[in-house]
This record gives sequence, structure tokens and C-alpha cells, in this order.
Amino acid sequence: MDRLDAMSVLLAAVESGSLSKASRSLRLPLATVSRKVAELEAHLNATLLIRSAKGLELTPAGRSYVTAAKAILERLTEAERAAAGEYTEPKGDLAVTAPIMFGRMHVLPVVARFLSAFPDVAVELVLTDRVTHFLDDQVDVALRIGALPDSRLIATRLGSIRRVVCANPDYLATNGVPTTPDDLARHSVISFEGVSSPTIWTFECNGVAMTASFRSRLSVNTIDAAIDAGLCGVGLIRVNSYQAVDYVRSGRLAVVLEDFAPASRPVHLVYDKQSRLPLKLRAFVDFVVPQLRERCLHVSIPRGFRLPTFGDGLIV
Repeated sequence: MDRLDAMSVLLAAVESGSLSKASRSLRLPLATVSRKVAELEAHLNATLLIRSAKGLELTPAGRSYVTAAKAILERLTEAERAAAGEYTEPKGDLAVTAPIMFGRMHVLPVVARFLSAFPDVAVELVLTDRVTHFLDDQVDVALRIGALPDSRLIATRLGSIRRVVCANPDYLATNGVPTTPDDLARHSVISFEGVSSPTIWTFECNGVAMTASFRSRLSVNTIDAAIDAGLCGVGLIRVNSYQAVDYVRSGRLAVVLEDFAPASRPVHLVYDKQSRLPLKLRAFVDFVVPQLRERCLHVSIPRGFRLPTFGDGLIV
């Protein structure tokens, strides 16, 4: 039995809360994970885990062993990084994740410049709109939009974005400008199922949350399709400010219902807390943070930006 390998499997099971989740994060068959834990318990002649309907629970012996095993594996990782030179110069691989559209528009250009500046570092950039987990997905750095739960991760704030409701000015001139969320019921609405209910949007009035229901005339599964439909005049769309800012500035989209817009959402760069950061990670954070902060400043849509007047005298 490889005891270091067995320790890693045990820690993955404890941190994920189940053997099945550990098997997925480690990309091992469930039977292999169960066998390695059983072999470790047999070697120690002690029960480490109790399987119950609520998940895995550590025995007193298990708690003591897991604490020691974690310290041993952390020391081993430190030794390997030192031997590989990760603490003497930036080198090695980094796994970075970001939301699809923000990542394509803003993270990718910055990563390209980082790679040019640090030729010994390779980056795996994973663009996904699902929340990734540092352990399960083996991520080093993540760009997150929205409130962060309390955790042991380190978060560096980059800026904030807000959700806006937009439409093509020609559509608004023909169908009128909604002045309250209740007006959505008489408008054509394009919904994107990846970020909202297909029939309900949430707004805010005087600090109080409110919802408005509507009949979705068109439901799509990508934000690019929703924006294209909005540009074509199909109806109202709801997007993040960075996704529509260029179209708003060019006059192809106009923002409505600003008085009911929810509070802005923060944008953070998040990475795992470690006693000693590898230079590749420190170099990446130091390089991208100021550039992404600058980009966050330029993708916001100021309230009241370029308010056009339509035929009925109403303004956006």
C-alpha cells in the first residue's frame, strides 16, 4: 500500500464529504477509493470514517490521523515545489477559471500578456458559468462575480458590475418604454435560462427586493444569443453591464428600469490560502489584478448614460 496515496484519498473523502465525490474529484473508480480507505484502516488497525446517511464522519482516531496526514502532505508539497524551483522563479502550470463571456472578453487578453511576460508558466484557462470548486476541479485561481461565501480562500476585489435591462431603441419607440417592473407583462421579453428564471426577474425598490413575472417570447441558452435577439428588436433582455456596455455606448441598446435595478455585484479574484505562495501564483495575481481592475472600471454603465428620447416623450 502506498501510504501517501492513501492519505491523499482519505483527505479528499473528508474534504468532499463522501467517497463518491472524492472518486469524481480524484478521477478514480469509487471501488478504488473505498479499497484504499479500507486498506489504510486495516494498516492502522483503526476505524477512521463512519459512513452514515448524512455522509462521512470522522472517529476520534480519524480526526487525529487526518490532522497529521494533512500536515505531512503539505510538507511534501512544499518540498516538491521548492525542488522544482517554484519558490525561486515563476514556473510551472496554473489552472485559472472565469465566467465564459467575461473570461473571453477580459481575462483572456490579460492572460495572453501574462504568458508573454512569464515564458516559463503555462496557463489552463477554463471558461464556465458554473461555480468551480478548488479541490474538486483542481483550480489555482478563479474570477468570481457575486457575493462570496465565507471560506478559507483569499479574495482580492477587482470592482463591481450591475444587472441591466436593455432593448433596441427601435423596439422601445414602437412598444413604449417600461417604467415599472409590472410593465414587463405587456412587453416581449427574451430570457436566458443560464442566469435567471425564464419567467421571473428580481428587482429592488428602496432597498426592498421585488419580483416581476412575464411571458418569455424567446428563451435561449447562451447570453450571446440573447444579446443578438435584443439587437434585432425581439424584446427586452437582462444582462450584466459588461456584456452590453459597448452596445449601449454605440446607441444600439438602451437601458430601462434603472430606478429598480438591484445593487451592484462584486467581482473578485480568488485563490487558495497557503502558507507560502508559489512564485507562479504570486506573479499571476500581481500581474493581472491591476489590469482587471482597470477593465472593470471601463465595463460599467453609469446610471443615466446616454438617455435617448423616443416618440412618446418618455426617456429611458
